[in-house]
Amino acid sequence: MQKLGDFKLPHFFNYPPYFTLQPVRETREKQIQLWKELILDYCRTQKIFVIRLEEEFPLFSNSVIERTLSHEAREAFLSALVAEGRAEWLDKGRRNCLILWHRIQEWADIIVNFVKDNGFEDSVMTVEEIRLGIESRGTELQGIDRTILVRALKLLEHKGKLAIFKGTSTDDEGVKFSV
Repeated sequence: MQKLGDFKLPHFFNYPPYFTLQPVRETREKQIQLWKELILDYCRTQKIFVIRLEEEFPLFSNSVIERTLSHEAREAFLSALVAEGRAEWLDKGRRNCLILWHRIQEWADIIVNFVKDNGFEDSVMTVEEIRLGIESRGTELQGIDRTILVRALKLLEHKGKLAIFKGTSTDDEGVKFSV
């Protein structure tokens, strides 16, 4: 089985037709499903939050079989993730795609569990401490994309589980938990 670093690639990754958008609807649907799963799994294990279509992305080419996904195929696979709520285009030109290997609600649940597991109920933390602090090391929150984190925090704020307060800069925005 081929690997990309420590990531095990699926068998279809070495099958040249999967690097070309398939013309038959049923085959294309299967192809898109396989690519969606691969992209989400790879991004989750590698902690990748944004895919830029204009830049090289390791999954989009396979030197062993000398195949590269076309721009059209890349956009089709990412658009399928967007349609499922598993990704969002960050720009109108569809060049940058935010990958939601966890939906925002799932990230919110992870934050609540993090707070409870660490005894942070009624505590105050900065957004950066949640992303990069000692307590988040080794958790899914370590290195989380700021946009995703803030959206999950706002969801929790809306539900009355925390309060977000602005600091003098984005580095010191705070969160008061009341889970």
